[in-house]
Amino acid sequence: MSKQPLLKSVSSDEKLQKLLSQWGVASRRQSEQLISSGHITVNGVKAHIGQRANPAVDDIRIDGRPLNPDNRPDKRYVLLNKPRGVVSTCDDPQGRKTVIGLLPEELRQGDIRLHPVGRLDTDSTGALLLTNHGQLTQTLTHPSHHIAKTYRVKVQGSPANGLVEKWRRGVSLAGKMTAPAQVTVLHPKSPALLEIVLHEGRNRQIRRVAEQLGHPVVGLHRTAIGSISLGDLPLGHCRELTPQEIKKLLDLL
Repeated sequence: MSKQPLLKSVSSDEKLQKLLSQWGVASRRQSEQLISSGHITVNGVKAHIGQRANPAVDDIRIDGRPLNPDNRPDKRYVLLNKPRGVVSTCDDPQGRKTVIGLLPEELRQGDIRLHPVGRLDTDSTGALLLTNHGQLTQTLTHPSHHIAKTYRVKVQGSPANGLVEKWRRGVSLAGKMTAPAQVTVLHPKSPALLEIVLHEGRNRQIRRVAEQLGHPVVGLHRTAIGSISLGDLPLGHCRELTPQEIKKLLDLL
């Protein structure tokens, strides 16, 4: 008897990282890392980036365990208050501390394989979601969904009202205007403290805009992702999302 497909939507060869993401093993980016670091085999041979496979006919394994409904991990959703100096990846070739290393042992065991949703700069702190729900990761990180992210930002000096208004309207970065942002001055005296709400996530956007406006960032802390807020969660600690928070995220799918 032939093997039954594990994913009804897949009836032919697909790129392996896409399969792993669809199956909820990890995001596509993290799936590529699993492949390149030798965790994935196809028909007994270590997989490679760009390889195609079909779960209906190929034996796909993660650390020797077959990809099948019996060992599919439960979906987990975690909020971490990331400290400074920790990288937002699962593994780091330079040996730096990663966000995975901050999780309790029970969230780092077996096939749970949590991965960060998007990134926070190494020098930035605050709210970071981690999950093993690949589809949700793709949704939250896709620019078309405009998930609001709230930051407390300390900058050098005291930006003039005109500069703050310019930041609100949008600033040209690499020839492309940033989307309008909510910028509130919480403390005007140097170093000024701002609350900034973004609906896009270009690389190091807040730091680049602040530098361009002449008020470099001296501290950046993300306090919320959408309606999910850090609250009083201590720096370096994490918590699992509440059922209500999870529902709000899944409603985006």
